[in-house]
Amino acid sequence: MSDLIPKGQGAQRNVINRFDRYTFEPEDYELDKIKTQVTEVFPKTIINVVKSPDLPMDYSMNPYQGCEHGCSYCFARPTHEFWGYSAGVDFERKLMVKKNAPELLEKTFQKKSYVPKPIMLSGNTDCYQPIERQFEITRKLLQVCLDYRHPISIITKNALILRDLDILEKMAEKNLISVSMSIPTLNEDLRRVMEPRTSTAKNKLKAIEALSEKNIPVNVMIAPVIPALTSDESLSIMKSVSEAGARSCGYTLVRLNDTVEPVFVQWLEAHFPDRKDKVLNLIRSMRGGNLGEKRFYERYKGEGNIAEMIHKTFEIGKKKFFNNRERAVLTTEHFTGSRTQQLRLF
Repeated sequence: MSDLIPKGQGAQRNVINRFDRYTFEPEDYELDKIKTQVTEVFPKTIINVVKSPDLPMDYSMNPYQGCEHGCSYCFARPTHEFWGYSAGVDFERKLMVKKNAPELLEKTFQKKSYVPKPIMLSGNTDCYQPIERQFEITRKLLQVCLDYRHPISIITKNALILRDLDILEKMAEKNLISVSMSIPTLNEDLRRVMEPRTSTAKNKLKAIEALSEKNIPVNVMIAPVIPALTSDESLSIMKSVSEAGARSCGYTLVRLNDTVEPVFVQWLEAHFPDRKDKVLNLIRSMRGGNLGEKRFYERYKGEGNIAEMIHKTFEIGKKKFFNNRERAVLTTEHFTGSRTQQLRLF
């Protein structure tokens, strides 16, 4: 492995922003010197209405833009380009925080027109990425949801979620919370380079155990499944997370849309040059000759023998390790809406 490979990040360099004519490209020797920059932004709303017909959620909420975790395959990378940044190093090092998110959420809940439905936190970048230790925006959002008895689901790669067990346990008592822990690999050497600033696989398993012991329902997302890189681990991951207490398990096939493609290809070149062509060719075999897929439903199904083998593997694993277990269905029946604000007057 080259000494020039940047440590603690997935992107090897910046890639050209689709919307810009020029992009800043640091020299190789500068890559390790790039520091994380945090900028406060001031959105007018915090809840997004999810319109994709193949996603099982109505609302999503993202307290941060960009993500320090550094996963080279992250589907959210291209969203950074709308802010004028690159999907490469910028996505991991130029972060935006929404400090006013809890206030915006409370104002939304108080609207008479608001229709309560479970909110996905986060639908884009990880709400428990390392800067959450400093800003605690996610914790404040959870407290608002508890105050208003509003259901929320969380997806994360970080055991930092255990910091908020006190709030999560109270929400679980009213069926207001579910957690999805993302675990694409149990191979620590692979995790260290594939998602360098996430929690270790061991700590993710400990988090599943701790959450489950508090009756907080946990789903595990084995995502993405990457042929010739992580695809041989699926059954072992399912076994381990089942034993840790997870109630359900899902998965997605890797897809490299837009500027995710060059970031992932460069990452393969840096860390797995001997496997690069094999991995990319197998991805193409699942994606009709392409590396990406944007069509609704098709983006999750894939095609060809490799995709079919992966699907069959998960069918077997679910029957063996998750038989008679069901994913949590959250309730909105306890939502207080504007009544919470009225009660605070007494």
